[in-house]
Amino acid sequence: MTYFIDRRPNAKHKSAVNRQRFLERYRKHIKRSVEEAVNRRSITDMERGEKISIPARDISEPVFQHGSGGARTIVSPGNKEFLQGDKIRRPGGQGGGGGGAGEGGASNQGEGNDEFAFTLSREEFLEFVFDGLELPHLQRKPLKSLEEIKMVRAGLARDGVPSRISITRSMREAYARRIAMRAPIKRALKEAEEALAAEERKDPVLRNPARVAELKAEVERLEKRIEAIPFIDTYDLRYHQLAAQPQPSSQAVMFCVMDVSGSMTQNHKDIAKRFFLLLYLFLEKHYEKVELVFVRHHTAAREVNEEEFFYSRETGGTIVSSALTLVNKIIEKRYPAGQWNLYVAQASDGDNWDDDSNICRDLLVKQLMPQLQYYAYVEITPHDHQSLWHEYETVAAQFPERFAMRQIVNAGDIYPVFRELFKRRLSQER
Repeated sequence: MTYFIDRRPNAKHKSAVNRQRFLERYRKHIKRSVEEAVNRRSITDMERGEKISIPARDISEPVFQHGSGGARTIVSPGNKEFLQGDKIRRPGGQGGGGGGAGEGGASNQGEGNDEFAFTLSREEFLEFVFDGLELPHLQRKPLKSLEEIKMVRAGLARDGVPSRISITRSMREAYARRIAMRAPIKRALKEAEEALAAEERKDPVLRNPARVAELKAEVERLEKRIEAIPFIDTYDLRYHQLAAQPQPSSQAVMFCVMDVSGSMTQNHKDIAKRFFLLLYLFLEKHYEKVELVFVRHHTAAREVNEEEFFYSRETGGTIVSSALTLVNKIIEKRYPAGQWNLYVAQASDGDNWDDDSNICRDLLVKQLMPQLQYYAYVEITPHDHQSLWHEYETVAAQFPERFAMRQIVNAGDIYPVFRELFKRRLSQER
C-alpha cells in the first residue's frame, strides 16, 4: 500500500500565506509609497524595509446589499473642483452650533478609519524599488568551454525520488488500474446478484436453499475483492525525469567609471557614490552572473577594488580618456565581446581638458561602442554643460539605442535618473 505525503512548496507568487497575492493586489499603492520613501531616505540606507500605510477606503471589500445606502464611490465627469480621494465636508446642520450632526461635528478633527499599515522586508522593498528595470540589450552569448548546465524535464519514469513525483500522472495511472481490475469482478458480481435475485423470486417450495447460500457467499466474496483493490499502488507511481541541458551564458560585466578629479567637490563625489551604490544593489538583486569592474580616474585611471572605489581620497587633474582607454584594455584582455555582455556606467562633473574631449569621442565611436551593449553617462553639475557633454551628444546621435546621458543636479535626482537609464525596453534583443 502506498501513501502520499505532499511536501511540495506553495505555488509561485502564493507563498507566505498569500502575502505575494496581497502585494500584487495593492501594488499601485505600495509602489507609490516606496518611491516616496526612496526620495525621503538616503540611498545608502537600503538595508532595511519600509513601513507602508494604505488608506482604509482603498482596502475595503465590495459587498452585495439591498437598496441604496452604504459606502459608495461616485465619479462625476467634468469635475474640476475635486480629485479622487478628496473628502467632501458635510453641510452645516440646523442645530448643534452649526456643526451639523454625526461625523462632521464630533470633534475638531472629525472621525475616520485608521490606515492599514504593514512592513515590507528588505527583499520586498528592493523588489518595488527596482520594479520595471533591467540591463538593456542583454543577450545570450555562445557556449564557452565551461558550459552552464540546466536540469530540464525529460519525460516520466517508474522510479525516482519522492520530491520528483508527478501527482497528476500517478493518480491517472491509479484510476486506470482500478477500472481495469474492477471491471471483470463487477461483471461477475452483477451476474451473481441477478442469479440470487432470480432464485429468491422462486416459490419457496421450488427454491434451493443451498443455491441461495452459495450465491450469497459468492456476492460477499466478490464485494470483498472489490474493496481490497488498493486506491493507489507502487506500480502506479510516476516520477519526473531530469536531464542535463547545456545553456547559453547570459553573463555580463559592468564597468563603473567615476571621476575623482579636483573639480569634483565632496558633494559631487557623494552623489556619484550613491548612484553607483544604487546600481550595485540593482545588479545584486536581479542578476547572478554580473561582474563589477571599478575604475577611478583623474589624470590617470586605475582599476581598484570596491572599498578603494568608494572610500579612497586620491584626487588630481582630469583626463577622461585615460579611463576609457583602460576600460578598452580590460575588455580586450579579460572580457571578449563574443562571450560577455559589456556595460559601462560613468559619473563625472563634465570638467575635462578641451583637447581630451575629442579623444573621448573617438574612443567611444571607434572602439568601445561597437562592443558595448549599453553606455550610461551621468553628469553631476548644476551649471551649463562643458565640452565633454557636447562631444558625448554626437556619440548619442550615432548610437541612440545604446548610449544614454542624463544630468544630476542634487541627490533627489539620483533615483529618477537611474530609473530612466535602466527602464525596461519593449524592443529588447534576446
